[in-house]
Amino acid sequence: MKLVLSTSNILTGTSSVIRRPTFEKSNTELTSSLRANFTAHQSSPSTPQNGALINGASSAPSTPNTPAKPSFRSWTTQQDSTLYIPTHTPSPLTEPREYYDITVKLFYLPNIPATRRCIETREAIDLVLRELGTTSIDLLIVSFPGISFDADDEDSDIDEPTTPGLDTSTANSDGCGDAEVVPEDIDTMLTTWRTLETLHAEGIVSNLGIAEFGVQRLSKFLPQTKVKPSVDQINVRDCCVVPKPLILYAKQQGIQLLTHNDCTNVLPRGTLREILGSGEKGVGVLASESAGDGLKGDVEPQWVVKYTAVVKDRGVVESKGYFAVAELRD
Repeated sequence: MKLVLSTSNILTGTSSVIRRPTFEKSNTELTSSLRANFTAHQSSPSTPQNGALINGASSAPSTPNTPAKPSFRSWTTQQDSTLYIPTHTPSPLTEPREYYDITVKLFYLPNIPATRRCIETREAIDLVLRELGTTSIDLLIVSFPGISFDADDEDSDIDEPTTPGLDTSTANSDGCGDAEVVPEDIDTMLTTWRTLETLHAEGIVSNLGIAEFGVQRLSKFLPQTKVKPSVDQINVRDCCVVPKPLILYAKQQGIQLLTHNDCTNVLPRGTLREILGSGEKGVGVLASESAGDGLKGDVEPQWVVKYTAVVKDRGVVESKGYFAVAELRD
């Protein structure tokens, strides 16, 4: 079964969603926004408040101080083999398309075969287009798993050998679960890039971008592309100083350098299971190992997409949100 998780527009949500420091990492923003959106749908007037217990702790009626979690079936929607968590209604932009700059960042997650990315990329873009009620985006940035940029090391983007099969669900010291992911080779990235070039040729995406590419990786990547990236988004973790060689090379190639505070593995498997599980912090979509009325199986995150729509003349962000897709296997 496919699970489609959504935050809706986090700028129109509850105060717990929108009152955040601007430097908050995307993984924290994603998980807290998902939780807030799930909670809002669970407690909506149309959601039964006397649903069956999902955590399987007891079948007895709950006390007034500890209301039972409503069944996930009351606030989600299943269409064929896809479950939308929560039930999702698009929020189209209020002004004509030409009034906006729409940026989308697609996170390819670790341990997912690159052969799936053609379908994944189109699915992600289609979800965003339907959400915003439009037919095109201005900039699509893709984040490949296992790549990190180190501002203090000009050769940091050279692939280093890493032991395959390491557990990537454990977060590293800065809260991202991407410390021990094997970086992909250039040929694999180029295969994915062909899909993006097709979207560009079809007029769905105006500009393409990449993340975490230093001079070494760019010099290998660019000569083999038909549509060159117009943006290179890098994570300068310890300071705001971009290495001079990268600045000069990007200027020579006509690439704009942007900084960000995202994690590449923005949604580790363990985090997703906790959010959807039957524990204290979960919403009861997944059953516990011992009991519960939720779905049973192993959940694996596939990809995450972040979208932002900015009103051009005012520089105001009107819409921002995330979609995340996972597979539930027996």
